[in-house]
Amino acid sequence: MRLGIASGLVVVGDLIGVGAAQERGVVGETPNLAARLQGLARPGTLVIAKSTRRQIGALFELEDLGSQPLAGFDEPQRVWRVIGESGVLSRFEALRSEATPLVGRDEEIDLLLRRWQQAKAGEGRVVLLSGEPGIVKSRLTVELSQAIQSEPHTRLRYFCSPHHQDSTLYPFIIQLERAAGFARDDTVEQKLDKLQGLLAPGISDGDEIEVMAELLSLPSSAASLNLSPQRRREKLLEAVLHQLAALARTRPVLMIFEDTHWIDPTTRELLDLILDRVLRLPVLVVVTFRPEFQHGWTGQPHVTT
Repeated sequence: MRLGIASGLVVVGDLIGVGAAQERGVVGETPNLAARLQGLARPGTLVIAKSTRRQIGALFELEDLGSQPLAGFDEPQRVWRVIGESGVLSRFEALRSEATPLVGRDEEIDLLLRRWQQAKAGEGRVVLLSGEPGIVKSRLTVELSQAIQSEPHTRLRYFCSPHHQDSTLYPFIIQLERAAGFARDDTVEQKLDKLQGLLAPGISDGDEIEVMAELLSLPSSAASLNLSPQRRREKLLEAVLHQLAALARTRPVLMIFEDTHWIDPTTRELLDLILDRVLRLPVLVVVTFRPEFQHGWTGQPHVTT
């Protein structure tokens, strides 16, 4: 399979053909360019035009193929090969073109900084950032991170995805893989070693490392543990909570949880446990979501909306 993608105006006409062979007539420079890029791509690869490159920011890792002469186009066309998803998980950071000044949000920044000071003193705090898309929820978390970057602390970032709402603990899996430093060409043994090194300080018993390895689809003896599926699930959630507590014993923790309106049910359960547990830890949790997201977190003394 070879894929070519271009972005722009397309003229779509009436249906052509009958039955299963029906397709719409699609004309214009954009589909023509996409077809030429498909011809340029090697088998098993995806090639994109400049018009698409402008829209994807740093979401993907790309190889610049330079300007290519294409039939039907007077000028050579700049093209890129898509290698894979990039390491940038925040859609805000991946898609913003430049760091523009944040205006009119001094009050919100001050509130976040006050909650951070309270959390550092051992009184865990939770701040809920709710708003419509584009209202700078993510930008506020970035501003907070930059404001405290000179202070000793650990930052944990979790991102929910509209494509993984049915993937159990997807935000935690991605964060663990990044924190452990997994590389694309790592062997299974190398990944297990990295995971062991990351988790060792916060593991309360040997079973926890097994269930965490199982979560990351790495070989483990978790299946042989004499635990019911429910108990194994509880053991996994406990292991994550133990890791958070271990981190908080060494330095304050800033935990940012973004786009929670796309959260999967198991991650939601774990987040409920975390928000309850942080009251006794030097941890500030910042949760962003859209107004339609239903939750029961307000009304608690350590939670601010």
